[in-house]
Amino acid sequence: MANTGKIYAGIGGWTFEPWRGTFYPPGLPHARELEYAATHLSAIEINGTYYRLQKPESFAAWAKTAPDGFVFAVKASRVCTNRRVLAEAGEAVAKFLGQGIAELGEKLGPILWQFMPTKAYNPDDFDAFLNLLPEKLNGLSLRHAVEVRHESFLTPAFIDSARKAGVAVVFADTTKYPQIADVTGDFVYARLQDAREDEPMGYGAEALDRWTSMAHQWAQGKSPKGLEYVTDEPAKDRARDVFVFMINGAKIRAPAAAQALLERLGRP
Repeated sequence: MANTGKIYAGIGGWTFEPWRGTFYPPGLPHARELEYAATHLSAIEINGTYYRLQKPESFAAWAKTAPDGFVFAVKASRVCTNRRVLAEAGEAVAKFLGQGIAELGEKLGPILWQFMPTKAYNPDDFDAFLNLLPEKLNGLSLRHAVEVRHESFLTPAFIDSARKAGVAVVFADTTKYPQIADVTGDFVYARLQDAREDEPMGYGAEALDRWTSMAHQWAQGKSPKGLEYVTDEPAKDRARDVFVFMINGAKIRAPAAAQALLERLGRP
């Protein structure tokens, strides 16, 4: 399809005991789980980086294991985002970025900066934080996404700030927190969190068809109808890469949901 970005679909992490025998074949060595997941999906959100720093050798090994065309989103350290004054996070941001994520090379996807549900919007402080996020790391272009979960972010000022910074605001499909569908960056980052365990694919066929349509519209530069927006101002109409992650909800169904989405997107 002309004038459209790439669409990736995946899960959060790859180590989860209930996936053994449901997603992973029985008897598959644990050391080969990433290899299996990376060949059946097109993206994974690395969660371990949220809790602790990793070794450069680990990032290099993960990149080597995944096939060409696969990408890893990297969840930023909570030390960067779980703080009273975000403007003071410079040292923590530098330490997080310097741990070795550049070893992922061309398989480095967006960096996810997730904020606590209690973190309210302070325009000056949040702008200062966005200014701490570099555009490049060791020659690699960086893409940043912010996931905010406090209702105070439901203001045009925040959307305008994110757009000026070129940072994507995460679209989170959940009833727990406010939904923000405004497209603010040159890519779209969606975290779908409403899977059900009584659905073999996590979502019913109608819901999967709907998210497939949404993904195509985002990739074509459109702002899909039926979502919740903060502003009436649409994003610039241009092709965008789209990253869709099946997160939480019924986690055991996340791989099946991602695979079902990929199948609808044209990947068998």
